[in-house]
Amino acid sequence: MLLAEVARATQRLADAGVPSPRFDAEELAAHVHGTERSRLHLVADADFDARYWEAVARREAREPLQHITGRAFFRYLELQVGPGVFVPRPETESVVGWAIDAVRAMDVAEPLIVDLCTGSGAIALALAQEVPRSRVHAVELDERALAWARRNTEGSRVVLHHGDATQALPELAGQVDLVVSNPPYIPLGEWEHVAPEARDHDPELALFSGEDGLDTIRGLERAAHRLLRPGGMVVVEHADTQGGQVPWIFTEDRGWADAADHPDLNNRPRFATARRVAR
Repeated sequence: MLLAEVARATQRLADAGVPSPRFDAEELAAHVHGTERSRLHLVADADFDARYWEAVARREAREPLQHITGRAFFRYLELQVGPGVFVPRPETESVVGWAIDAVRAMDVAEPLIVDLCTGSGAIALALAQEVPRSRVHAVELDERALAWARRNTEGSRVVLHHGDATQALPELAGQVDLVVSNPPYIPLGEWEHVAPEARDHDPELALFSGEDGLDTIRGLERAAHRLLRPGGMVVVEHADTQGGQVPWIFTEDRGWADAADHPDLNNRPRFATARRVAR
């Protein structure tokens, strides 16, 4: 019975324009029935829970899957998420992968890392987990997002700070090995083109940033330059349509070298990196 209902739900979600209808239908079924997607066939007909259709209706209305289940997966992490915090995306995993490789290549015993605009804490937690001796600080301005980050970072080595990413952590100036950020980068005029899951449910503060979408990144460029030691690296996520624009923010005359764009898993330009030089 459950698998037949999942098939019906898949069609409903597909008709509603949900990008991954089969996966979402199965994930909702697993969530409601307290099992895993791979074990749905073991749920007895008598154990079918009608609340499944309530969850399907919410997803059909384009409420994010992660808000319904209360969790998001990011690299090796399971995070708590919900209204008020940006849901981490798979594209950002490429950013973290590059950051981890960059830190390891530095051969620093206890690398100092700063995650600006941390949201749920996904990037900071992944770095703390995968770079075992790192010292990780994370900064978030929005109080609702900060509450989610506190839940996720509790008991971890991540030190969480409430504040403006462009002004944060003056006490670490000139000491940081890596600055990483997934900031807001959607142009204000693109509002109507944003997927409903993001536009209607993610915080506006985490999405939009000025007429061209680059206002926050411009501020982060100065913050990163202030925080990083000479030779330290910055990595900043951006929209695939902004490929080629962001590296030009990290120019030589502003104290940077080797500014470059990098592709995500779909081979679209997704993040920019640069190395701080002495001035």
